[in-house]
Amino acid sequence: MSAAAKGLDEPVGGRGTTRRVVGHLVLGMLSLACLFPVYWMFATSLRAPQDVYSLSVLPWPLSLENYADAMARADIAGMLVNTAMVAVLTALGQLLTGLFAAYAFAAWRFRFERLLYLAFVGTWLIPFQVTMLPNYVLLSQLGLLNTLAGVIVPNLCSALGVLMLRQHLMSFPKELLEAARMDGRGSWSILWTVVVPTLRPVLAALGILLAITAWNEYFWPAMVMQRSNAVVQLGLRSFMGTEGNDWGPLMAASGLATLPVFALYVVLQRHIVNAFVRSGLK
Repeated sequence: MSAAAKGLDEPVGGRGTTRRVVGHLVLGMLSLACLFPVYWMFATSLRAPQDVYSLSVLPWPLSLENYADAMARADIAGMLVNTAMVAVLTALGQLLTGLFAAYAFAAWRFRFERLLYLAFVGTWLIPFQVTMLPNYVLLSQLGLLNTLAGVIVPNLCSALGVLMLRQHLMSFPKELLEAARMDGRGSWSILWTVVVPTLRPVLAALGILLAITAWNEYFWPAMVMQRSNAVVQLGLRSFMGTEGNDWGPLMAASGLATLPVFALYVVLQRHIVNAFVRSGLK
């Protein structure tokens, strides 16, 4: 190979390496920028009460007084249990309704299919402020106000779940469905023995998204629940007042509220990675 050809090859490789290094540096800085507020929350919660307003990056000396104060002033454990119940049941309901609807759209052809699908898309585009008053009146008539069921029931169906699962099922090999039908399996058996095992990573990733959305919901529980300590997002208000916020216990309670979400991600992390890997496969 001539020297000129070598000279042409070396800059290309050098530019490729430089791009990778710069790309990793940019991603690393963005990751640190996203993680720093979470770190600062835990750092503030671990400071002594008199050091809450300190600007030092490392909290020292470490103290658990803020956590003890937060748990003494509010039923943190009870709120976490209620919030977990709301998030899990809401996510499961949305996964089931989304799976059933998406399976129907992908496996069968029927009249007004396109119109019904557009109706699902239309419900996703309707702002929550439009539907909250009819839902509130309906819950009042059913006697579900100030109950966890009143928070859960109106959110058991999610247009987002239907749209995402339908897109995955549209690319599902139709030959597998036909082979299962030829083996004598019914639609219900095909769904649970053929479709669901294949969609397990997708369902896990979507389930985390739906559960986190339900976990962080504030406005709807604030409308339905009259008790401020019903769920953790409402309970955090007890550390906020007109005269100022009690930042130490507030950060401690907020840190405890994030731990179940981290645990959920750690448990289902493998399925999330598989979902991203399989999304590029045909």
